[in-house]
Amino acid sequence: MRKTLSLALAAGAVAVATAVPGPSAAAAPQTARTTSTTSTTSTTGSATAAARPVADTLRWGACPEDVAAPRLECATLKVPLDYRAPHGRQIDLAVSRLAAADPAARRGVLLTNPGGPGGAGLDYPALLAASGLPRTVLDRYDVIGFDPRGVGRSAPVTCELTQKQQERGNFPPYAHTARDVAREAGYARTIARQCATSSTADLLPYITTRNSARDMDRVRAALGERKISYLGHSYGTYLGAVYTTMFPHRSDRFVLDSNLGAGGYDVTAMRRFARGLEDRFPDFARYAAAHPELGLGTTPRQVRAKFFTLVARLDREPVRGIDGMALRGVTFTYLYADALIPTLAKFWQAVDTDRPLPPAPEQPLDENLLAARFYTICNDSRWPTTIGSYQRDVAVDRVRYPMLGGSTAGIGPCAFWPTARVEPPVRVGDRGPSNVLLVQNERDPGTPLAGARDLRRALGQRATMVTADQGGHGVYPFGTNTCANDAATAFLTEGHRPPRDLACAAEPRG
Repeated sequence: MRKTLSLALAAGAVAVATAVPGPSAAAAPQTARTTSTTSTTSTTGSATAAARPVADTLRWGACPEDVAAPRLECATLKVPLDYRAPHGRQIDLAVSRLAAADPAARRGVLLTNPGGPGGAGLDYPALLAASGLPRTVLDRYDVIGFDPRGVGRSAPVTCELTQKQQERGNFPPYAHTARDVAREAGYARTIARQCATSSTADLLPYITTRNSARDMDRVRAALGERKISYLGHSYGTYLGAVYTTMFPHRSDRFVLDSNLGAGGYDVTAMRRFARGLEDRFPDFARYAAAHPELGLGTTPRQVRAKFFTLVARLDREPVRGIDGMALRGVTFTYLYADALIPTLAKFWQAVDTDRPLPPAPEQPLDENLLAARFYTICNDSRWPTTIGSYQRDVAVDRVRYPMLGGSTAGIGPCAFWPTARVEPPVRVGDRGPSNVLLVQNERDPGTPLAGARDLRRALGQRATMVTADQGGHGVYPFGTNTCANDAATAFLTEGHRPPRDLACAAEPRG
């Protein structure tokens, strides 16, 4: 276990939930397969059943070896680096396709995004299929993945982060005082400077969600489709919301899962991670209290108290390389998936008693993921630029959300971002067809319910929201709540949404 924990994957990607076997990665229930060769008209009034695209201009071939999967095809599409100069410099966008399993039932394409920002999506169609995306969906859609600009094989960016910097991740250390925030400002300024002077700094102003949405529309056009449907997770919800705001009448059925607020991955979203941990922690506390042999407490209140006792002790004297911030980070990360809760409890027990740590899921360092995240979030929105503003936020969130607020309200590279934004962010709103379904766990640590409600308000009559009484990051198809999963499947396959916002009750575990 590294002495400092990288939270890059945990903070906004669904990868943790999908990589872990057990209930969180269980296949969604299969819905009854239709015998019709045409699907019903969706809420957008679009029906493209059993139709191939008019002119697919992409040249499909074998995928790179590290993302290859059965039936998955890959291609490359040229897109403008700067859409204000569409005939200027072009960059490569890596695209993948899992063709509809039943060509007679095909109704169109389903673009996908796994989150991040910084998450590569070339293999995401195959991952979704392996994780239980229902056969009725796989029959009806060409499932499309892509590495967003700046990521993976799509003009990857770098901040030339050292291994130690990668291990630090994208969360600042927990600030106990205003002086801690001021001290961290120097490190944040260094990272911003490295991004601005890296070998890919010429790409820096153009790695934005607005441009990624434009890239999606170029993919749509290259596929010969009049409209696209979409399934986006975590940060992918913001990307989807931006696309359907910019191109409302090219959007068919949009499912946004585990939702950021209407401002995307901005300073408010960063602070909400602390709220998400507070929302989710009671699930762990109940588990630990139900297993008194762990020695972590016999009531949820005692388990919560144990958290603060442990982090204080570890800050004074780390155990097996684990300090208080590392324990906070491991706790946050492992609460992304129910399947990791028993391992988290054993981890606590190990550091409490100075015993060997339990085996942990691999989280390989990924410099490009971190760099692409910084490029995107710092370009997308305006961040406070004074140290004092972060000191005030930390003082508030340490009290409001003491488990993680002293970290997530802290200062990061975006405070010192080096370049003026070439375009303003997209203002997500309610103009357009009613064709969006939000699905959301009530106790999601990474994208808390508060953000989903904010996005729901911004989309207004365009959206319906389904909430599931369960914890963790990722609903469809990774969760076990059949009510929420079936609602998403019915919308994608038949165009049927709940007539109003729906709250799905907790379901017993099998």
